Amino acid sequence: MNLATMRLNVRRDLRDEDAENYRWSDDELDRHIARAVALFSRYLPLEQTADMPTTSGSRELDISGLSGRVSVEAVEYPAVSYPPAYRRFSLWGDTLTILSESVPDGSDARIYYGRLHTLDGSGSTVPEQYEDLIALGAAGYALNEWANYAINRVNVGGAETAADYYAQGQERLSRFRKELKRLGRFNTVRARQFYTPATPPVSQSTVTDP
Repeated sequence: MNLATMRLNVRRDLRDEDAENYRWSDDELDRHIARAVALFSRYLPLEQTADMPTTSGSRELDISGLSGRVSVEAVEYPAVSYPPAYRRFSLWGDTLTILSESVPDGSDARIYYGRLHTLDGSGSTVPEQYEDLIALGAAGYALNEWANYAINRVNVGGAETAADYYAQGQERLSRFRKELKRLGRFNTVRARQFYTPATPPVSQSTVTDP
């Protein structure tokens, strides 16, 4: 699916298909779609790995080059070892510190991280089974935006129109966020199944040794 198809689906959900009298412009819907994709990515990011060279004698890695990064799930060092050697790490801004007894010698470290999904004119990284969920969130944002704009303005739908749109938007966003939380809990468990932490991780930015 690309952005144009997603926009069309959102218009159908909003019953805004009269091209001569759109209630929402393409730019407005694109903004709401992007917002839904961004929030979706926080709960179910695109899973990526990157091999990065360490600096001999230093435990710190600059990971600013991992564009669109949402989270770091695990660090393997050295990257070519078998079985994989997952290391404890700390994260502060764009600096990742490997918390191992031995100091890195310049060998590559493998970073397991989540990044923002893309949905643009050329395609999407959002899994097909979640496309309707993105449309649900985008429609909720669009309804709330219109309701906020319509407050204290005269409209042909009467005084209740803004309130009705706001209620519809809130209901859709509630379903959207509830499903994201469910997916997020599932993804946290699944993402950590490839190693067993010695102690429960306290956040997405701290991983313990196996």
